[in-house]
Amino acid sequence: MTAQRKLWHCKDARSLRALWALEEMELDYELEVMPFPPRFLKKEYLQINPLGTIPYFVDGDAHMTESSAVGLYLVETYKRYDLGLEAGHAQYGQYLNWMFHSDATLTFPQTLVLRYTRLESEERRNPQVANDYRKWYLARLRMLDAHLLENEFLVDNRFTVADIAIHYALFLGESLDIANDYKPQTQAYLQRLKERPGFQRAQQAQDIKVD
Repeated sequence: MTAQRKLWHCKDARSLRALWALEEMELDYELEVMPFPPRFLKKEYLQINPLGTIPYFVDGDAHMTESSAVGLYLVETYKRYDLGLEAGHAQYGQYLNWMFHSDATLTFPQTLVLRYTRLESEERRNPQVANDYRKWYLARLRMLDAHLLENEFLVDNRFTVADIAIHYALFLGESLDIANDYKPQTQAYLQRLKERPGFQRAQQAQDIKVD
């Protein structure tokens, strides 16, 4: 299958999940890097994605706005089960659960930390709200912390797009100055996956002139 793929992205934002997956699969794509948040700093982007969120990913007729979903889509569409699990696999349910856990459970409280420490104007920032959601996020790492005590990866003893999805939440926490409170095994997982060539290529790819 050949299709024109394009990813709208902001540096180190959650669209990094999609960019990393594309790099791991070595698929061709066009990348547009925008200032964050684009709904305020690149308003013409609203004509492409009315939500103003990132990522926005196009692959032929597929138009997607959810970063973790892009990884699943790429695995299924291009049959890249070297980076994912097929539905008949014994750990398929766990694989899907980690994929959705990444945003629904982990990234959500971090967005409140980000908002009330950095995105709001000085007079609207709220250290109490930010600290409460910081603690909430750390509490929500308990399942991952326990899993990583005995596992190098999330499923099937190998790297998959589920690791991309979960790892990004840890990476975002690092940028929010939360990572110092990660458990040792979780901190090691964060650093270990950052050493993957695919992650490093994604970092390099986004380090271009912002449109």
